[in-house]
Amino acid sequence: MNYNEQTKYFKKTFGLKNEPLAISFTNDKLATDLMIATSGRYQEISICRAIKLAMDGKSIIIDDKVLKYPDGCNYCGLTEMTKNQKRRIQDYLIDDEKITGSIISLERMLRLTSIPLAGIADRIVITPLDKTKIRPDMLLFMCNPGQASRLISLDTYWDGLSPKQQVIGTLCYTTIIYTIMTGYTNISMGDWAARIKQHFTHDMLFVSIPYERINNLIDAMKEISSCKEVF
Repeated sequence: MNYNEQTKYFKKTFGLKNEPLAISFTNDKLATDLMIATSGRYQEISICRAIKLAMDGKSIIIDDKVLKYPDGCNYCGLTEMTKNQKRRIQDYLIDDEKITGSIISLERMLRLTSIPLAGIADRIVITPLDKTKIRPDMLLFMCNPGQASRLISLDTYWDGLSPKQQVIGTLCYTTIIYTIMTGYTNISMGDWAARIKQHFTHDMLFVSIPYERINNLIDAMKEISSCKEVF
């Protein structure tokens, strides 16, 4: 299947309101320039806002010059964290967004998870799957709990291995970076501040699946397609 066919298949099979998002880390400037030329956006933005715009059909190109918050640049591996940046991140996540209650709890949240090395790529592309011009590194599904349950069941259909989950942290970390760095499928509720700011619906969950697992997931969908009451 090409990307457009995959999009139609996922939307029809699961009844998704929003098509899956393709997320790619790339150094390929030609591909991102092409995306900008075909109505993509390159502007100051946060990761959570980029996800919301991509849900509405936009293609977003992000680098360290336009990513709005320093924690996003650091979490996404675009920049090295300086001491001054770390202090700003502490103030922002503890005092402003209130993601966690203290410096120590924030440090645990950061250090006990998988943070990418600085300079992992020059830019990140977030786009609806049928608009991508480059192979995704992962797909992000915005769905309800029932749809999330089916995605996880199909993702584990062949190996029977439960993915290791990371449910706490900022939305940019739990929806993108954890899966990118570990290769694990993840279910995220997103952080409450991002949900409020971007007006994500109350029943929305975020399911992140490495793209290398997608063909097996589609094969599982076909394997059980004769059982109509499953979907």
